[in-house]
Amino acid sequence: MAGARVEISELRKTFHHGGRLIDVLKGIKLTIAAGEMVAVLGSSGAGKSTLLHVLGTLDRPSVGSIDYDGQDVTKMVPKALSDFRNHTIGFVFQFHHLLPEFTAAENCAMPAMIAGESKSSALTKATGLLERVGLSHRLTHRPGELSGGEQQRVALARALVMSPKMLLADEPTGNLDTHTGEEIHKLMVELNHELGMTMLVVTHNVDLASRMPRRLRMVDGLIEEANG
Repeated sequence: MAGARVEISELRKTFHHGGRLIDVLKGIKLTIAAGEMVAVLGSSGAGKSTLLHVLGTLDRPSVGSIDYDGQDVTKMVPKALSDFRNHTIGFVFQFHHLLPEFTAAENCAMPAMIAGESKSSALTKATGLLERVGLSHRLTHRPGELSGGEQQRVALARALVMSPKMLLADEPTGNLDTHTGEEIHKLMVELNHELGMTMLVVTHNVDLASRMPRRLRMVDGLIEEANG
């Protein structure tokens, strides 16, 4: 697996609300190197989640371009964009969004099965990833039988099952206790080193972000380096 190089140019996102225009992203310019691990810090309402959703192609920017390895995804038609997202980008959110009626292995395998892989092939991949995140003993357990930290590990494994070049995480430890959050963060750093994927993590946790190689701060819809 090789990480994606991402170049963001003049990225703007404007929402209509109550008859007003609200500028959330205000001309962001940013380059993320292939395989780089980046934290984005910022207060609530600064635009962090909007940036992640636009970068992950879940939402379109109002203005600007997003290049993944030289390919401008903002110009893709919906079907091509959906295929690109499914094969290139993995997502981890604060809430795991696991399907309660399926086992950990089935939840992890779901993106691969949706993409057309056979159930046996997808489950083989899922089993390997769940073993890597320390859940070899939980393969057949359903979400309700797992702790919060275990559920987030399943969500992380699920995000990796398609071998994405970019992993986007939105407050991945925000719903966990301090110790469990630190374990998840450590695991993400290890996976970044092992797999070489590019990783962007949105967080308000300064302590966790301080351990990441590059830190950005989002203030009023703009990005600035925060490594000092």
